[in-house]
Amino acid sequence: MDFQVVVLAGGTSKELSPLVSKEVPKALLPVANRPVLSYVLELLELNNLKDVIVVVEGEDAALRVGGWISGAYVDRLHVEVAAVPEDVGTAGAIRAIAHHLTATDVLVVSGDLVSDVPPGAVAAAHRRHDAVVTAMLCSVPVSGPSESGSSGPKDKTKKPGRYNIIGMDPTKQFLLYIATGAGIEKDTRIQKSILRAAGQMDIRSDLMDAHMYAFKRSVLQEVLDQKDKFHSLKQDVLPYLVRSQMRSELFLNGAPQAVQADEIGRDKVGSQSNHMMQSQILANASMPSFHELYSYGPNGSAPVRRTHKCCAYIASNNKYCVRLNSIQSFMDINRDVIGEANHLSGYSLSAQNNIIHPSAELGSKTTVGPHCMLGEGSQMGDKCSVKRSVIGRHCRIGSNVKVVNSVVMNHVTIGDGCSIQGSVVCSNVQLQERVTLKDCQVGAGYVVSAGCEYKGESLARKEK
Repeated sequence: MDFQVVVLAGGTSKELSPLVSKEVPKALLPVANRPVLSYVLELLELNNLKDVIVVVEGEDAALRVGGWISGAYVDRLHVEVAAVPEDVGTAGAIRAIAHHLTATDVLVVSGDLVSDVPPGAVAAAHRRHDAVVTAMLCSVPVSGPSESGSSGPKDKTKKPGRYNIIGMDPTKQFLLYIATGAGIEKDTRIQKSILRAAGQMDIRSDLMDAHMYAFKRSVLQEVLDQKDKFHSLKQDVLPYLVRSQMRSELFLNGAPQAVQADEIGRDKVGSQSNHMMQSQILANASMPSFHELYSYGPNGSAPVRRTHKCCAYIASNNKYCVRLNSIQSFMDINRDVIGEANHLSGYSLSAQNNIIHPSAELGSKTTVGPHCMLGEGSQMGDKCSVKRSVIGRHCRIGSNVKVVNSVVMNHVTIGDGCSIQGSVVCSNVQLQERVTLKDCQVGAGYVVSAGCEYKGESLARKEK
């Protein structure tokens, strides 16, 4: 298929501080000890989509991401890494690389998506309907206790994250209305013209925009050129395309004249014009796409015609689809990928349902529970306990240490008697003896002094 693939890999996200830093851009955050970007790239490779532009915010971040890709994917993918200014937003990122886009259609994927939904299926649905945009929708993931970073185990306190309001036609193939996140207001208004054209609308709040879109390139570039204030594909470009897909076709003197859908009812058309218009519509009634394209306006006057189609591809409920866009989702995805979604990790589970690298060393009476991961070259002392956690490579962990519902990155030193619960400990951190962390995030290279106790804290060195 004539598709170009653009992966929007971000830069240093404020929502993920202190996990991300100048040394560790968002794309390289570890999920089961692999950079999160690797999940998208391998998904594209599986679908034979091997020509990819990876867009990274900031020159330094782009160099780090490019360096990792060139080592990990040599002879596997053809990847071009493009640096764009920081904080340009997803729409600004596409604007900045627009001169690289030449294909008929563009598949845009967020680099923080961890999923097994085939992008090829989204591309095929887009082509089948000749749509200007096809958005991939999936079930809203059930996240941990809160979005604030508290990361207890998956239990009854879990609840869905922020929802979207999505209106679809009865066949669930066409997008008629969408409001996401900040765009949702207490009262939601839907244009009558859209309801008239669709006949009926299925309103859903249980679906998430997964930030995988197929766009008709010419339309996307035209919108980005004309709407230079548009910052976000999800919150600006997609709702705009969905809003503007209906218009009135008035057949005057045998030639159609376009009137925006909002103007229907305000335009007065003579009876002769109405008659001509109805004749034209009847002539089109034998077309298979007639019911999809036309619907009468008020009192049988101007019909509403779909000028372009905005489509949706709804992922099956048994597919995994979560974005790493908060500290909570970072915790959830790490836990899922070594648990119920372990097929995504590329690792095989042991008989104990865990993943322990052959080079890792365990002390006497140390237990690593099911749905845990212990990375290459890591060493644990005696009488330690690890539950529902990921421990990275080359960590040094003392005796009598408890790690529960946590992610410990690479080269971390943990002293005797420490307790870590619901926390993220970044690379090269030192926890001295008897440190207690609950629902904390510790930034790279930080040293926590012996005997300290922290709850719900974010600890990080000041960046120079």
